[in-house]
Amino acid sequence: MPMDLPFPSRSQPRHTRRLAVLSLLSAVAGPALAAVAPSAPAPDFTLRTAAGTNLRLQEQRGQVVLINFWATWCGPCRQEMPQLNKLYDKYRSAGFVLLGVNIDDDTHRATDVAAKLGLKFPVLLDTDKAVSRLYDLGTMPTTVLIDRDGRVRHIHPGYLAGYEDIYDKEIRGLLK
Repeated sequence: MPMDLPFPSRSQPRHTRRLAVLSLLSAVAGPALAAVAPSAPAPDFTLRTAAGTNLRLQEQRGQVVLINFWATWCGPCRQEMPQLNKLYDKYRSAGFVLLGVNIDDDTHRATDVAAKLGLKFPVLLDTDKAVSRLYDLGTMPTTVLIDRDGRVRHIHPGYLAGYEDIYDKEIRGLLK
């Protein structure tokens, strides 16, 4: 028994077939291509913190939010953490929130490393990687800056010494 597939037939004009194929491909690939982009609303999520409470991104509206996706096995992540602590200390009283989203499977290891690094900002646990998939991460660490209206303003994949100066400038601009 033949199946009816939503694929163009040879009897249709070439441009119609091409359009149909492109539409079909974008329908299938669309969700996979829906990466977080500047000016887009930041995808909402709720994660458990290392302290055991739940934190929802939507509840941070009105604040400038920096989300840093990190892992304990990531050397640049560990290098960046003390710099993020300094930014958190510097701006938290001005309406700035920093969220460290850890993607490790082992929550004990994540909380141990966070404690050893002396992290002062909330560490959120994304053990099933749902939020990192939602944000379509391809690099560790990745830092996302969100404005007071909940829109993504800056995305920084990876970390090199000095990136914190860029974050500082962008945070100041968003706090104004």
